[in-house]
Amino acid sequence: MSANFTRRGVLQRAGIIGCSLAASPLVTPVAFAQAPWDMRLVVIILRGGMDGLDVVRPVGDPAFAALRPGMDLSDGLDLDGYFALHPALRELMPLWQAGELGFMHAVSTPYRDKRSHFDGQDMLEAGTEVLDSGVRDGWLNRMLQQVPGLEAETAYAIGTTEVRVLDGEAPVANWTPEAKLGLSPQALRLAELVMERDPALHAALAEAQMLSDAGLEGPRRGGAHLQIAQFAAARLRGASRVAAFSLGGWDTHRVQRRTLPRSLRALSQTLLGLRDGLGPDVWGKTAVLAMTEFGRTAALNGTGGTDHGTGGAMLFAGGALRGGQVLGQWPGVAEAALYDRRDLMPTADVRAPAAWVMRAATGLDQATLERMIFPGLDMGSDPGIVL
Repeated sequence: MSANFTRRGVLQRAGIIGCSLAASPLVTPVAFAQAPWDMRLVVIILRGGMDGLDVVRPVGDPAFAALRPGMDLSDGLDLDGYFALHPALRELMPLWQAGELGFMHAVSTPYRDKRSHFDGQDMLEAGTEVLDSGVRDGWLNRMLQQVPGLEAETAYAIGTTEVRVLDGEAPVANWTPEAKLGLSPQALRLAELVMERDPALHAALAEAQMLSDAGLEGPRRGGAHLQIAQFAAARLRGASRVAAFSLGGWDTHRVQRRTLPRSLRALSQTLLGLRDGLGPDVWGKTAVLAMTEFGRTAALNGTGGTDHGTGGAMLFAGGALRGGQVLGQWPGVAEAALYDRRDLMPTADVRAPAAWVMRAATGLDQATLERMIFPGLDMGSDPGIVL
């Protein structure tokens, strides 16, 4: 590759190039499935590695403020006297107060150390214990394979990218909102080549995409994510029982105070759109799980962002779940308590709360969930996430 392809040069020549495809917020297909039970289950994959420490801030931990110098921690929304919610999620506070929004902290998949978006997302959506397990289907699809008499909704051939968590032999339908990527094949190839040689470009490219016309026409300006919420709600009001989709834009390597709120507002609007579209009766039977491939470093980096980490946070919402609580065993963020002295230490497998929700929704037994759906998982004791 020519030496002219510097970071500055790439941004000047291709200002609309997005962050890595693994963290792109524009390609957002939705998959649905009918099932013979009443609870609705919505799984949202937050692509790019959401910083759970900023979203659900451990302001009661005396070591936290020192890790985030310059971050205004006074604007957080008090949850329980120890944790505070990021102010960009202010519109979700009525859900928290109604017991319809909660969080589980210090969770992760079994993925460790390499901190690759692609590998992390593969493990999250496969639901396996090891990366190269040979498993080719997603954990939601394996759940559906255990349900007799399953039927698929009508398919919408609008998009081509699969929702891998629902990929597999069980029949599901696919639909993709209209969202123009706005990139030429040459620009996409340039992004791929640059990122192969310099992973640090993720952050600069992500910022370029957010500021580009293509990005502003997508989920961040009221487009795809609201279409997703409206379409999902319409299907889930009917025969569909499972929906899965992704929201991107969580790769906050630089100037996190500016980039993270955009993604949080999109997530907030999506959740409220689902609630409003479902109506009180169906929302009362709905469980939403929002999961990410890994957390981010406990300390800010030199550009005011956070790098790929390990432990993170899971968000759950819906009238079928017991919100108003931050679950999980908090490990602390003192240096000696961190994983590799840099990341939040995981104290729980993010697959476990998902398994407990699935057990309540479908009636599948614990052995099936631990061996067939999430191979190698120990569900542990019931975290009390389901009403």
